[in-house]
Amino acid sequence: MASPLTISVALCTYNGAAYLDAQLDSLLAQQRRPDEIVVADDGSGDGTRERLRAFRARAAQAGVEVTLIENAANLGYVRNFEQALAAARGALLFPCDQDDVWRADKLARMAVEFERRPELSLLHTDARLVDAQGRPTGTTLFRALEARRDELDALHAGRGFDVLLRRNLVTGATVGLRRELLAAARPFPPELVHDEWLALIAAATGTVDALEDTLIDYRQHGGNQIGMRPRGLADKWEDLKRLRPETLQRLAARMALLGERLQRLGAAVPPAHLARVRDKERHLRLRAALPPRGPARLGVVLREARGGGYARYSNGVRSMLRDLLRGD
Repeated sequence: MASPLTISVALCTYNGAAYLDAQLDSLLAQQRRPDEIVVADDGSGDGTRERLRAFRARAAQAGVEVTLIENAANLGYVRNFEQALAAARGALLFPCDQDDVWRADKLARMAVEFERRPELSLLHTDARLVDAQGRPTGTTLFRALEARRDELDALHAGRGFDVLLRRNLVTGATVGLRRELLAAARPFPPELVHDEWLALIAAATGTVDALEDTLIDYRQHGGNQIGMRPRGLADKWEDLKRLRPETLQRLAARMALLGERLQRLGAAVPPAHLARVRDKERHLRLRAALPPRGPARLGVVLREARGGGYARYSNGVRSMLRDLLRGD
């Protein structure tokens, strides 16, 4: 019988003293404890580093090695996560936020999936949304993202690239990945959040899937780098009117970066995936350069819709409405 895959947790911190202890406790309470925890602190000045040093000693007593990286200057969360993941030595890597709480079976459940599915590059899960005090808000991450049944079914069927090219459903705090993925994904481009980048590279070169269980409490508070809340009808209406061509140009530039990376990866990427990335870039640049509002714009939007661009690469009818309603 094969040996269990080694597990590293990559925890990034920055002035996280208010919530950090609960997360650290949950790491040591795992049914399958990590073999190591790499912590990269990004210049905290609120007592976080003192808590981490005390935790390192406590973890050692439990048989868990902790490597503590203390940045002299603030790197920002994308570069800090890249640093922490690169320093980890485990076969499986689990990014970790400072303010969440992991369910005791998270690592065990996810490791089993990787051990039985050698083709799996990245696995992510749902999360229970909780408030600053850790009280459930009554919803989950997938509900807040409005993850559809057909999207989740496509992930389970191995069509993750199609899903994630259209929109990101992967939140870093819920992720596990194979260490080999870093060779293809590094360096992380600053233009994309690290979890979206890792998910796209994983889906382009291997298999991405999701567990629909809430394996962490994802804390929502005023200091989140990236928070999540359900959007009501008023939010969606404002969103329809808010789109600007500059936003679409930035998204197109991100697709160009992805296409360049996939091209460099050569035979590891199916040609059809690279072609889809190039086509999404075209779609976004077309949307950014629409004619002024009127019959000409309507004609371009309808032709792109008939060709399937809005359904494949944007948010279908909602994106069409955004293009027709925006004021440029």
